[in-house]
Amino acid sequence: MANPVKRWFQSFFLLEMLRGMRLTGRYFFARKFTVQYPEETTPQSPRFRGLHALRRYENGEERCIACKLCEAVCPALAITIESEERSDGTRRTSRYDIDLSKCIFCGLCEESCPVDSIVESRVLSYHAETRSELLYDKIRLLGNGDRLEGELARDRQADSSYR
Repeated sequence: MANPVKRWFQSFFLLEMLRGMRLTGRYFFARKFTVQYPEETTPQSPRFRGLHALRRYENGEERCIACKLCEAVCPALAITIESEERSDGTRRTSRYDIDLSKCIFCGLCEESCPVDSIVESRVLSYHAETRSELLYDKIRLLGNGDRLEGELARDRQADSSYR
């Protein structure tokens, strides 16, 4: 059958629409799967990227050395870092801000960090009622890291790419 004739028969008998209706009908009568969130949750991937946190060393000193690699690699320009030199000659951040309303949770900041300072935790449930609440400064990020350090350390040990 010639190609134009075949197309005419398909359009005349509405074959594309019948195929679409068959697909719709197959899923329309299938059993529905509903998760009653927040009482139930779906399984998370081991590489899930959620709320950001800044980690500390075991002695309590912040890990960030103000190399600004995370700021440079961020495609959304959501990270702002200012640094200063301390009395012992080391450089640390004086300001570390992340705008979560801009962040696309790509994980590039986490991958670029040479000292494993900025990480994305497995925290999925966080909210804000205003945009200013989504601006995380250094104090809030360090607080997240302090609160979630056990979980973050376990995730880093379980993941073979961090060994």
